[in-house]
Amino acid sequence: DRDGRADHTGEAGVVGRDVSGPTTDNAMTRSEERLNVGTRSEEVGRARLRKYVVTENVTETVPVSREEVRVEREPITDANVGNALDGPAISEEEHEVTLHAERPVVEKEAVPVERVRLDKETVTDQERVSEDVRKEEIEVDGGTGVAGNVLDRDNDGRIGR
Repeated sequence: DRDGRADHTGEAGVVGRDVSGPTTDNAMTRSEERLNVGTRSEEVGRARLRKYVVTENVTETVPVSREEVRVEREPITDANVGNALDGPAISEEEHEVTLHAERPVVEKEAVPVERVRLDKETVTDQERVSEDVRKEEIEVDGGTGVAGNVLDRDNDGRIGR
């Protein structure tokens, strides 16, 4: 391999040796990070129904009637003279009429008008996620005739994709 030293051939057909630190084996592992994207559920807020009372003034018009007294006078005629002379000639007397009037009456009642509840619906959107991932690449230094070798499949001077 042109370094002036004999290649290590400890195992049958294995060439090279580890010069970066403690001896591992005769190959190196290339690793890369993969992005695993998923979802998790988290609490993002709360919704609450609250009922409270407001007062509003409602005005309605209702027709009301009443009786009023009206004094009617009629002259004595031959037709009614018999009724006029019925009783004493001079006396004290009272005559009474009961008068009636309608008064507005207001009555209130609580009437159910609707039911209100909270429900949830799931809405799915798309979100773009972007993150840096690391990967290892292995370069081949020196050595002639490396280009085109089966190890450097894309002929870029590196082993790996």
